[in-house]
Amino acid sequence: MTEDFLALARAAERDSRTREDADYPIFHVVPPVGRLNDPNGLIVDGDAYHAFFQYTPEFPKKLVYWGHAVSRDLVHWDYLEPAILPDCHQDANGAYSGTAIGVEGGVELWYTGNYKDPESGEREATQCLVETSDLKSFHKTVGPIIAHQPEGYTAHFRDPQVWQDPDDPAGSYRMMLGVQREDLSGTILLYRSSDRRHWDLEGEMTFPDAGGAFDSFGYMWECPNLLRLRDEQSGEVSDVLIFCPQGVAPEREGFENIFPCVYIVGSLVGTEFRSADGSFEEVDRGFEFYAPQAYARRASGWGCNGQDEENLLLGWAGNASEDDQPSIATGGWVHALTSPRALSLRAGRLIQRPFLPGLPLDEDSATGARADLDCRTVPSATNCEPASASHNAEPACDFKEIEALSGSRSWRVKTCATIDEGGAIEFDMGEDCGLTIRIEANRLLVDRSASRYPHGGSRVVTLEAGDANSIEIVHDRSLTEVFCGDGRLAFTFRSFLNAGSSGLRVRVEGDAALEGFVSARLD
Repeated sequence: MTEDFLALARAAERDSRTREDADYPIFHVVPPVGRLNDPNGLIVDGDAYHAFFQYTPEFPKKLVYWGHAVSRDLVHWDYLEPAILPDCHQDANGAYSGTAIGVEGGVELWYTGNYKDPESGEREATQCLVETSDLKSFHKTVGPIIAHQPEGYTAHFRDPQVWQDPDDPAGSYRMMLGVQREDLSGTILLYRSSDRRHWDLEGEMTFPDAGGAFDSFGYMWECPNLLRLRDEQSGEVSDVLIFCPQGVAPEREGFENIFPCVYIVGSLVGTEFRSADGSFEEVDRGFEFYAPQAYARRASGWGCNGQDEENLLLGWAGNASEDDQPSIATGGWVHALTSPRALSLRAGRLIQRPFLPGLPLDEDSATGARADLDCRTVPSATNCEPASASHNAEPACDFKEIEALSGSRSWRVKTCATIDEGGAIEFDMGEDCGLTIRIEANRLLVDRSASRYPHGGSRVVTLEAGDANSIEIVHDRSLTEVFCGDGRLAFTFRSFLNAGSSGLRVRVEGDAALEGFVSARLD
């Protein structure tokens, strides 16, 4: 390789127009220039949170690096130089996704090297290593650690997660990879090693209690991630497997994105993922969400956090093949990562709560009290008018602005609600913003069809009992995340609002009420 890839990235970043773009998020991880996709190598080192990510600084030129950002409060991010460059044979067509593990003397970054023969088109996928003692300088092992997929599998063989096995007294290490069989079905392969340099194939992950549900489940499994969580109700500890099965379309609500992301709860014993009964759920029901990864901890020495450690998740707020977004024209960048989410289980369901220590909810910001927003208690208020017949002719208040967020385009808010049959609460970011978030007793409706975003207009999600009682919204210029049911439902989407939109407005319809808000703003 003769090109100076670091110089190319520096030049692209030097000419970046991102900071001038009104849509550029200010407390999410976004590309300094060009394109971002999967989060990679997430690791906590002391009080520093490192986020690596798939990064294409010369987009639309398709050379994928590992970008690098670091924060101490998960809100204010410093962008460092790329950590992995596509500068040798093993990654000439991209340094693809992977994870980090804390080891004696530093951190190891494990990734998939992608090479495509320019004449035959044949692809090589290899598992590769970068070492760092300080997370500032990075040393690539030239020559892959695992040079080829095993017999019976295609070159769709990628996205390693490496961790030290907490159940092995000898302290061996494990590697998990998403793969495709030669019969074009997806699965996971597991490897084991005593030194992280020589790996033995253990075999496919199996699901002995799932009744065959995952034997032929899509044509490729990407970005597998394993973590261990304690259930908030039962106290039981379970393993949670998160992965992205391409090519599945279950005959039930959801799974509307190009590729889904799901999770399964059980217990990994050897290569068997036990106690998984064949059920699976989407991690996030929003328009844009893919390839999430949990943070590892350098101090713990293994990549899969223990059940009593804080487990944080970041995802890609994007989809494959949806790069034609307004930000390309206005700022020369595309895509973002989600906000960090603290994970737990509740009755076997994944719970995700926004974790933004640098943007704490301010109890003193409580506003929008019941007397201001509850049409049941003030039915004669002058700002109310008859609702449509579909809402049982209950009074519908006009939108009221949340004063604490007036003029802000980057904020978070949390509220408690009571919504009975026929009632609803609507949120927007100003008149003619192009976005409405509507919550009824048993459903969430997000409609962005009038916004500047070209992919996906509206979506309805059925809510379970109690989901409407707790609502949190995180909004950062062109990225919005909605959480219901104290984190039981997450809904991520890009929200390129119409010009001049800011703040938050609320309208209460019919038999519904809000108890008030706590909020925080960044601009």
